[in-house]
Amino acid sequence: PMMSCCSKIICNGCNIANQIREVKGKLLLKCPYCRHQLPQSQEEAAQIRMKRVEVNDPVAIWRLGVRCRREGDYESAFQHYKKAAELGNADAHYNVSCVYRDGEGVEKDKKKEVYHLEEA
Repeated sequence: PMMSCCSKIICNGCNIANQIREVKGKLLLKCPYCRHQLPQSQEEAAQIRMKRVEVNDPVAIWRLGVRCRREGDYESAFQHYKKAAELGNADAHYNVSCVYRDGEGVEKDKKKEVYHLEEA
């Protein structure tokens, strides 16, 4: 899962190992990467993610694009992917490439597709 506090993607094994350590030690549940306390609700997690987006965190912006695409908002997804790609996120470059390949919300463009695929 992506941690809302630091935008790091933690593998399930590391996440579970951290939870076991914290439960056994009777510790507060914290992010295995940055050690910030985990949000108490989905609303709080969403607010934290949006703060990450506002400070131009490329991973948070890319993930927002993923969420927009999943909801069918291809135009917003493309804008978020493009911004994250400009900030150097390789996953976003890949997604921009796919958008140009598939023509989701933009005109198909083989040249731009290949460029972003190479950047990824």
